[in-house]
Amino acid sequence: MSLRTYEADLFEGFRGRLEAIAYRMLGSAGDAEDVVQETYLRWHAADRERIETPEAWLTKVLTNLCLNQLTSARVRRETYVGQWLPEPVLAGDRMLGPADTAEQRDSVSLAMLTLMERLSPNERAVYVLREAFGYAHREIAEILDLTESNCQQIHRRARQHLASGRPRAEVDAAAARKVVEEFLAAALSGDTEPLVRLLTDDAVGVADGGARVPARRSPVVGALGIARYLRGLFRPSAAKRALAGGEPVLYSAVVNGGPAVLVSIDERIAGVICLHTTTDGVVAVHLQVNPDKLERLTRRWAASGPHLPFSKMW
Repeated sequence: MSLRTYEADLFEGFRGRLEAIAYRMLGSAGDAEDVVQETYLRWHAADRERIETPEAWLTKVLTNLCLNQLTSARVRRETYVGQWLPEPVLAGDRMLGPADTAEQRDSVSLAMLTLMERLSPNERAVYVLREAFGYAHREIAEILDLTESNCQQIHRRARQHLASGRPRAEVDAAAARKVVEEFLAAALSGDTEPLVRLLTDDAVGVADGGARVPARRSPVVGALGIARYLRGLFRPSAAKRALAGGEPVLYSAVVNGGPAVLVSIDERIAGVICLHTTTDGVVAVHLQVNPDKLERLTRRWAASGPHLPFSKMW
């Protein structure tokens, strides 16, 4: 069945929302784009005259594609080299979706996307659709072919798994720049004590190189351990510059709603350091250096320039 112009336009009107759902479900912008494209192909092939509510139909198709993807992703991540972290997304990217409420903003933070890996596929779907997009339990039940009471139970269970006692600190570009400025001043000082003061005692540091770039393969736990790890990363050396293939330049940015340091080499984003800040301090440092997960961010960063650098790294 051919796709008429207004039906193609109708799908494009939903594309941003579908991408945002898929990104929260999968933690990967690339995978999200793939399942949205597959949803489009199914929309193209469907008998659209029998579809009463296009948004509900598209959301159901997309969600089920994501559930299938999550199942296979779990198998792939069992053999993933080192730590797996979500793909970082720059502020302003429609992949982030709505950000009107604290729940919507928190659901797309790298810390929350990482925590959501603990959930079963159904728990993740219910949590995302309810918390980030405000679907009623009745609507979610129809999407997942479950009972409404079962959806409510799954939602409660998911919230319990993801419960955090410390509220996330709200940041805008100015606040993020201040956090990054303090972090870089501490990291570039060559001393651990300034970094320790910024981190909470139980802070966690995780790096994802995906076997493409050397990165620590186990989490670093505790303020002192993370401070020593970061001091080693920021300590200048000719060997590091040779391995990196250039001199890293540091920028401040907002990534997934939080403050972040972008590491640029020859106008390519080679690393992203995301800082998860709460009222108590920095509770998580996520370092993404897997080049496969930095392509989209690099394109969007280049398109939004020029940018004022903070300093050079080495």
